[in-house]
Amino acid sequence: MYFVYDIGGTFVKFALMENNGTVKMKDKFPTTAKSAEELVAQMVEKWRPYRTEVKGIAVSCPGVVDTEKGVIYQGGSLLFMHEKNLAEMLARECHVPVVLQNDAKSAALAELWLGVAKNVHSAAILTLGSGVGGGIIMDGKLQSGYHLMAGEVSFMETSFDTKKLRGTFFGRTGSAVELIKRIASKKNLPSKKDGEHVFELINQGDEEANAIFDAYIYELASQILNIQYLIDPEIIAIGGGISAQPVVVDRLNEAVAEIKAANPYHAAQPKIVTCHFQNDANLYGALYNFFLQMDAQNKR
Repeated sequence: MYFVYDIGGTFVKFALMENNGTVKMKDKFPTTAKSAEELVAQMVEKWRPYRTEVKGIAVSCPGVVDTEKGVIYQGGSLLFMHEKNLAEMLARECHVPVVLQNDAKSAALAELWLGVAKNVHSAAILTLGSGVGGGIIMDGKLQSGYHLMAGEVSFMETSFDTKKLRGTFFGRTGSAVELIKRIASKKNLPSKKDGEHVFELINQGDEEANAIFDAYIYELASQILNIQYLIDPEIIAIGGGISAQPVVVDRLNEAVAEIKAANPYHAAQPKIVTCHFQNDANLYGALYNFFLQMDAQNKR
C-alpha cells in the first residue's frame, strides 16, 4: 500500500492506494498550516493509523518541484514551502521513501498512466483552476525542462503593454475561478454554489453569462493554438473541475474553428479532449510519479 497526498490551497487530500491505483481509503483536511513544520505534522497524523501498511509516500503539491531532491520552490499558494525539502521532512518522520511532484504535472501523469494520454505520442494537459496548470507529455514521458518549468503555462503572457512593460498572464485570463467569479458577480449569485449556478446559466443560454463565458473561451482557444504550434501535441486535454461540464470542450473546439475561419493564416489543428481524471487526478499522478522515481533510482 502507498499513502498519497494532494496538497491544495484549500484542502489537503490523502488516500491509501494500491499499486494499480485502487483507492482503499480517501479523505481530506483543511489547509490551515502556516509553516512547513505544521503542515508535515498534520500530514503525519493522517498517515500514522496506516503506518504498518505503507511502503512509500507520494505527494502532489503546488510550486516548482525538484522531484529528485524533494525540494519545493516558490510554493504556489503556500509560499512558506519555498526551498523546503518536504520529502526529507516526511521521510524523517515516517521512515519510508517519499517522492514529490508538482500538482499540474501530477495531473498530466495521471492521464499518461491511466487516462487519455495513455497510448498517445504526445499531449499537453491543461488544468483549469485558480490558474492554469500545465503538463507536457512527449514520446510517452513527462517533460520537466532544464529549470523544471516546462508546462508552467500560467506564466505565459496573453498581452503586453510596451510602455508600462507589464503583461497580462494566462494564469489569470485562463482561470476558471476568475471566470466563475465574474459571472457570479454579474448575476448576483450566492457564494457557496457559484460554480453550479454559473454553468446552469450558461447551459440555459443566459446572454450575460454566455457573453463572459465566450470571451473566456476565446482567450483559452487562442492560447491552445499557440501551444499547438509550439510543441504540436497529438492531443490537448482539458482538466480541472469545470472540465466536467461538456460545454467547455465543445465550445473550445467551436472557438478554435471560428478563430481559424477568421484568420486563414492559421494551419494548426489541435485535437481538444476532456481529461479522464478530474478531482482525484493529482492523487493518481503522484502515485505513478512515485513508481517512476523509484524505478529510475533502482536503475542507477
